[in-house]
Amino acid sequence: MASLRGGVFRRADARACGYDDAEIDYLLASGGWRRIRHGTYAEQGALSVVTPEVLYARRVHRALQATGGEVFASHQSAAVLHALPVWGLDLSTVHVTAPAGRRGRVGSVYRHIRDPVGPGVLVWNRLPMVSAARAVAEVASTAPTMPAIALADAALYAGLVTRRSLRRAADLLEYGGGRALGVLAQCCGAASVAESRLRFILGTAGLPDPAKDLPPGVEVPELEAALWFPDQRTLVEFEPRRPNWYAEPDEDVEQPTPVPTADGPPPVERCWISWSDLDHPKTVLDRITSTFERAVRRTDIRHVDFARM
Repeated sequence: MASLRGGVFRRADARACGYDDAEIDYLLASGGWRRIRHGTYAEQGALSVVTPEVLYARRVHRALQATGGEVFASHQSAAVLHALPVWGLDLSTVHVTAPAGRRGRVGSVYRHIRDPVGPGVLVWNRLPMVSAARAVAEVASTAPTMPAIALADAALYAGLVTRRSLRRAADLLEYGGGRALGVLAQCCGAASVAESRLRFILGTAGLPDPAKDLPPGVEVPELEAALWFPDQRTLVEFEPRRPNWYAEPDEDVEQPTPVPTADGPPPVERCWISWSDLDHPKTVLDRITSTFERAVRRTDIRHVDFARM
């Protein structure tokens, strides 16, 4: 069950596999299992896997320590130190910025020269780095569009940056400020890398924007997310791989019952998009547009162009 759900499982899954409540509570208390969020768990060993992001962060740390504080982590190297997702970004090179010296690559470290180093520089836990806003702007000016949008969305969602701070950071770049502003204008503060990718595919194809809230009475499983298209009466559900942030509720506090946040008609069609589907935008678009068409046939929805009447 854990493999099917990407490494995590629910209490109901454990019960279905033969664990009673006493065994589940013992495994959680003893550290064999770890609570990810309310009702969702993972084996402790599954959380100890060394990922490419972890290895990259270690390389960034070693590079900064080797320079003795003369350089600052920048670009995606600073982003990973801010605990931001670096999906789709080049992790083969550590990026640092220095006020003097020779620009270019030495081994796996690329040195950017800027004299003075510029605004938005800080030191955290003895690690000199640029601010989150500046790191996002630097990535937006140099990296492919989709990974840059996903990074900016994560920073916005986590509250590390604001749209104003991102625009200011882009304006203060020496190079690529215009490109960075164009990329940042497409951000929406999505809650996961998967949502950022899905919204980008929909926006690029000219499909309508989803509503801000889900319709009343709709329940989405904990390990799934959804976008609601009220005009098309369609709910697009997707796998929220690499969520940007999850709150862990206090187990001692009774959680309130969710209440509907939007008015409107209920959905008549649902469409499922997996993480692997996002690598094939045409497949995603075909599946969603065909779902829209089914909703039209079922509800006899017709959009009237009043400009032609």
